[in-house]
Amino acid sequence: MRLILTDEQRDLAGSVRAFLAGTAPMARVRAVAESGEPYDRDVWTRTAGELGLAGLAVPEAHGGSGAGHAEVAVVMEELGAALTPSPYLASAVLAADLLVALGDEAAAETEDLLPGIASGTTVAAFAHPEPGAPLPSAERAGGGHVLDGRVPRLLNGADADLLLVVADLRGEAGGTAVFAVEAGASGLARHPLTTLDLTRPQARVELAGTPARLLGTPGAGTAAALARALDLASVAVAAGQLGGLRRCLDVIVEYAGLRVQFGRFVGSFQGVKHKLADMHCTLEQAESIVRYAAWTADESPEELPVAAALAQAFVGGAAFRVAKDHLLLHGGIGFTWEHDAHLYYKRAKGDELLLGPPRVHRARLAERLGL
Repeated sequence: MRLILTDEQRDLAGSVRAFLAGTAPMARVRAVAESGEPYDRDVWTRTAGELGLAGLAVPEAHGGSGAGHAEVAVVMEELGAALTPSPYLASAVLAADLLVALGDEAAAETEDLLPGIASGTTVAAFAHPEPGAPLPSAERAGGGHVLDGRVPRLLNGADADLLLVVADLRGEAGGTAVFAVEAGASGLARHPLTTLDLTRPQARVELAGTPARLLGTPGAGTAAALARALDLASVAVAAGQLGGLRRCLDVIVEYAGLRVQFGRFVGSFQGVKHKLADMHCTLEQAESIVRYAAWTADESPEELPVAAALAQAFVGGAAFRVAKDHLLLHGGIGFTWEHDAHLYYKRAKGDELLLGPPRVHRARLAERLGL
């Protein structure tokens, strides 16, 4: 297994980091987050076009680059470090991975599905099932299907061009199925939500007789595709959390070497030194877990379910603890609206709950380990 980046992955990380430093500095991140815009459209266009990141893990036959999920994790780590307001996670990771996992050749060739997502011209959002929440229902109508129900929270749901919705298919054999819903479909209502993290917009989606296209084969095939897509999402989110964790530690270490209290640098205080050492140990653990999970996604699929559950069970809480300590060690200034510490704090808490609360991931990990 590989727990360090290859030279090519380091080059990719450096390219993305340099691009974001020049186009999406924190001042611009804050401006976009406070503007009401869902994301920085110029940065997204250039991310998808100039860098070709939107189709990184999409097969070349479907318009993508055919790279691995480890490369996607590298990109997510840099986006997480920069807090970039971007639909990359919703579209290029969640939606794209689901479509690839479904193995629907018609969907792979339809312009507004995989090819559009890979080029960045289509922004898609995947309404992944929430534990305990009822799924929308689907029924056959004419030559297609209609959906009824609601999706409580959907990442980039208010601004996506295409929604991928998981629903219970009724009136025919099949069970759970995935449907594509166009943004302008009749009976579709999208209500933006007020979120803790302003860089991660979400929406409540309501469906009332909304026409939709069936994707893939309902039943066991769809269930397997959903499981793989959510495992890959867990790895990608953990990579973003790792990026934020690393940036928080770098910033607070620099601050501790500059800030003076009582005639001494605060980094010389024993309590601060011990806290920074603990944060560094947390980073080392989180990085090993993320690198291993990303490796399994490409090289050892049978190990991915356990690695993905472990990534979310550990890294989510770890990233939040480091972001919290990063804010507290800044003292009073860290609590202010003008300081970036609170933005990392909110992103860390939002991401910790994005794919379900920690107890869900711990239970999934225990189940997969046979405990």
